[in-house]
Amino acid sequence: MQQKIKQLILLLIFPLFGFSQVEEIIPPDYIKTIYFNGGTAESQLPIIKLGESLQLEFDALNGNEDDYYYEIKHYNFDWTPSQLVESEYLDGFDEQRIRNYQNSFNTLQTYSHYKLTIPNQYTQAIKVTGNYMITIYDDYDDIIFSRKFMVYEQLADVGVAIRRSRNVKEIDKKQSVDITINSSQIQFVNPKETVKTVVIQNNNLKTAITDLKPQYILANELTYRYNEKSSFYGGNEFFFFENKEIRAASNGVQFIDLQDLYHSYLFTNVSRANQKYTYNPDINGNFVITALDVNNPDVEADYAEVHFSLQHPKLEDGQDIFVYGNFNNYELEEATKMEYFEEEGIYTTSFLLKQGFYNYKYVILNKDNTIDHDKIGGSFWQTENNYKVIVYYRELGARYDKVIGLGEKNSVGITN
Repeated sequence: MQQKIKQLILLLIFPLFGFSQVEEIIPPDYIKTIYFNGGTAESQLPIIKLGESLQLEFDALNGNEDDYYYEIKHYNFDWTPSQLVESEYLDGFDEQRIRNYQNSFNTLQTYSHYKLTIPNQYTQAIKVTGNYMITIYDDYDDIIFSRKFMVYEQLADVGVAIRRSRNVKEIDKKQSVDITINSSQIQFVNPKETVKTVVIQNNNLKTAITDLKPQYILANELTYRYNEKSSFYGGNEFFFFENKEIRAASNGVQFIDLQDLYHSYLFTNVSRANQKYTYNPDINGNFVITALDVNNPDVEADYAEVHFSLQHPKLEDGQDIFVYGNFNNYELEEATKMEYFEEEGIYTTSFLLKQGFYNYKYVILNKDNTIDHDKIGGSFWQTENNYKVIVYYRELGARYDKVIGLGEKNSVGITN
């Protein structure tokens, strides 16, 4: 109830003071394996077409079979609350209990698996495009976690081309995203102010480039061809491991140990910053839950304590290394922070992960809270990355930002 009162107070003061950008809430330790997608095999940032379904799954490891509820809110391009009321963007109701859940079966780690699909009998449809946040909370109205997603309608063609950086100094490290937008259904008015873009690398919204303005406007065609503003460091292919057979070593797993749970010890990784680029197929930071000899991995896949290790010189005081990937929505958490062992010259950490196939890499958190993504892994123009470009448009007099197009391109076959 307290959370609802706080939200009501914020709504009352909105006309006077405005809102700041909304941020995703990190789940507590007992919530694991948040699987959020819109019709994809692996969990990722859902960007769904208007009318398509959305699926959210997660495990609760506290063994209480708690009731959880969901709430959906609409947001502007900049993640400030839109002026729309719920009936304008939802057909039906939210604030409903998640009724589809099962307890784990034949696993050492007990858990309850929750699954929410939208639309459902209570929330029949999402009615308009835009940015959305889904929030999960418990019986006490305490927020458990929240996740962002986007809904679009293809009212514009979004052409995307990936090229090597035009900056000669970083041509071997960076990839540049060129964009062309045109529409036969919308006549763009003052596009430098009304058309906004978000460019996302590997479904990681935290590193997205936002609000590029068109450089060239020819009739109803907008062109973006920046030297620097639309470029990303290519990074490197992700490390990976697979423990779908939890009782034996497999891809990336050096050995296993059975204690209260299974412990999977991965091979020690080394820095690749000074090595040559080597193509190694990955799933761009994502993960897939899978297990051998089970009928339903949702509730029959077990959890293992996965041990990561990295051979690397000790960093300066105030710098930390974290294991990084979509397994926890690219968050830097205490569990994923690595500890340095002087005698071995390695950094290590361990945390619980459900059986499956995982991509991960190592990043450095600096004293000033900036994140260095490439000092350990290196950055190469050849690296295979996935890019998405989301296009927003606010018509004159409109009360919210529409998402009018989605373009996607892989850097395989990168030119120039």
